[in-house]
Amino acid sequence: MSTKKKMLWLLSLLPFFIACGDDNTDIPDWPWAEPETPTEPVEANPDIVNLGWTNVKDTYGTLPEHISVYKSPETLEGKKAIAYIAVGDMNQATFGVLGEKTGLKKPKEFYEGNNSTIVINGGFFYEGSLSLIWRNGEMVCKNNDVTTEDWENGPFWYPVLAAFCEMNDGSFKSMWTYTTLSNVTYWYSEPSPIKSETTPDENFPSTGTVLNAKTGIGGGPVLLLDGNIKNTYEEEILSDIGATVNRPRSAIGITNDKKMILFVCEGDGMTTGVAGMTTENVANIMKTLGCTDAINLDGGGSSCMLVNGQETIKTSDSSGDERSVASVVTLK
Repeated sequence: MSTKKKMLWLLSLLPFFIACGDDNTDIPDWPWAEPETPTEPVEANPDIVNLGWTNVKDTYGTLPEHISVYKSPETLEGKKAIAYIAVGDMNQATFGVLGEKTGLKKPKEFYEGNNSTIVINGGFFYEGSLSLIWRNGEMVCKNNDVTTEDWENGPFWYPVLAAFCEMNDGSFKSMWTYTTLSNVTYWYSEPSPIKSETTPDENFPSTGTVLNAKTGIGGGPVLLLDGNIKNTYEEEILSDIGATVNRPRSAIGITNDKKMILFVCEGDGMTTGVAGMTTENVANIMKTLGCTDAINLDGGGSSCMLVNGQETIKTSDSSGDERSVASVVTLK
């Protein structure tokens, strides 16, 4: 290559060398944000986890952020336990009660017609509901209003029975209720005396208030009221629920920070060594979990909780399947 051509070639490379050495600060910034470090999900109910309950949210499919499900530690109240709770933030969750005065369905049948995240068995029943069902501000079925050990000769007793209601002002509370012959339902802050033969009214067994509720479910006994353990199975004449015997149990309660807790425990030896709980045990458990108000629901072979349609405990009905019930409580 001639000297002239070499000079021309070197001159042609001059802009390249100048550009490489340029410290121009006008080059635009990297257009994409640096990826954020993944954060661990925040536990919605740390106090419950600290009590030894395990969040099992990954076991039952996708749950809404305002509902969490937990499995119990291996023992509760000093007894071998298999129990589950569903915890709903009632600032976002919806409390529902399904069922009619007559007719029975399995919990999974209620779920198939409603698709609520949580379904748990509700009140007592025989061929139809014996417990309060209150829905959309109206009474569907009243709490049972009379009982006896001898339907031919008496005596006849008129207990006020447990209910758990969402009031029209958005508060939740446990109470005792009675529906009069004129179809007025009163709620009370005290139970009837044991085996009372006096018919409840607006002044007995305590000052009665006409029930104005949005949603409610009956059962019994009242476990907690205003933070105090009640367990009034004698006053409510509920000897046939075996309150002092270890059985499967279901319950509903509310905390001060408006978290609804639905509780179910296995029993009847469906898992070796797991007998269940007494109603006193359940009252203690619900209080420990932070509930201020709570009632017992139907138990034994009726106890069942579904999460996204999947069973939690092993139900103990003699059929080997879920028992057909008159009502269920739902959370969604």
